[in-house]
Amino acid sequence: MTRRLVLLGSTGSIGQSTLDVVRFLRGSEAAVEVAGLSAYRSVPRLAEQVREFRPAAVAVGAAEDARALRAAAPGWHGEVLVGPGGLAALSAGGSADLALVAVEGVAGLRPTLAALEAGRDVALATKEVLVAGGALITAAAARTGRRLLPVDSEHSAIFQCLAGHPAEHVARLWLTASGGPFRRRSRGDMAGVTPAEALRHPTWKMGMKVTVDSATLMNKGLEIIEAHWLFGVPAERIEVVIHPQSLVHSCVEFVDGSVLAQLGPRDMRLPIQFALTYPARRPAPSAPLDLRTVGPLEFEPPDPTRFPCLIHAREALARGGTAPAALNAANEVAVRLFLDGRIGFLEIAALVGRVLAHHPPRPADSLEAVLDADRDARAQAETYAAARSTS
Repeated sequence: MTRRLVLLGSTGSIGQSTLDVVRFLRGSEAAVEVAGLSAYRSVPRLAEQVREFRPAAVAVGAAEDARALRAAAPGWHGEVLVGPGGLAALSAGGSADLALVAVEGVAGLRPTLAALEAGRDVALATKEVLVAGGALITAAAARTGRRLLPVDSEHSAIFQCLAGHPAEHVARLWLTASGGPFRRRSRGDMAGVTPAEALRHPTWKMGMKVTVDSATLMNKGLEIIEAHWLFGVPAERIEVVIHPQSLVHSCVEFVDGSVLAQLGPRDMRLPIQFALTYPARRPAPSAPLDLRTVGPLEFEPPDPTRFPCLIHAREALARGGTAPAALNAANEVAVRLFLDGRIGFLEIAALVGRVLAHHPPRPADSLEAVLDADRDARAQAETYAAARSTS
């Protein structure tokens, strides 16, 4: 039976890879019909996708984007929704079976909740959704009986390794990390890092924000929080290990000492396809991994003194409530300021740590509480950055 998909964030890296998978699956038993698309900035690319996939509805950021889309796709007569409310309406509306959420940052929280409440499964590529609102999202999934299918390569790997194993058999989760472009740099050498250097990821091609997060290792900190909510494992049993080849996507260690690892090529289309076709497996568009040619696989511990974002993330999860939402918001602001040239690379972690230290956690028991904490932390981060620039 054809699965109907709403794809939020269709013009980004994950969105474009998802549509590659949809093309690949055409004509198969696992074919996917695109019921909805959304984009925030790239209207010309969205128009190309609309002309190809003819979705029933589309969400854009602003009214002028809606007008531009209509002009660029004159033969298409679907519904155009506008703004954050439109994104949530797209996620919940129509007759889709699955919503794949790949919008950047905490903006994915409301539409994820909307999709679950509408009774559809969610394939989640936006880790910030669970970082900021993990309790809300997992409660909504439990209440509605819907599935959260991880799209991050690390969490997809753990999801696959856990299949058929009860929680009491799990000793630890191992999240692998490439180590980013500064794996061998001293902390002093990282002080003058430029945005261009931070955006040169050694193994993956990703969006700008997640690429900077990989350079600071905040990406792994966020993934610790995400894994906690996805798999119900406490933070002290979630480990990070540097694996520069990025071929072991993550591992599960069981109580008998056995470790199951998921290996595969460095291609996000694999975890995307697994989420789209779950629980079935289908031939994939990627070239298979040939173990005879991969060479040595290296593993080493991360250095939190050089990459303190790992410490901040664990602290936020330990404090609970709205602390992870504040961590995430401060990081989003700090990364933007770094990319704009307003703060240095090492100041990303410093700014996040300062906001987190001054955030009094509150219960994260409603969407409004999480979004309030997000707004407060963003404002505080901007204030700290402005004070630094004038001192």
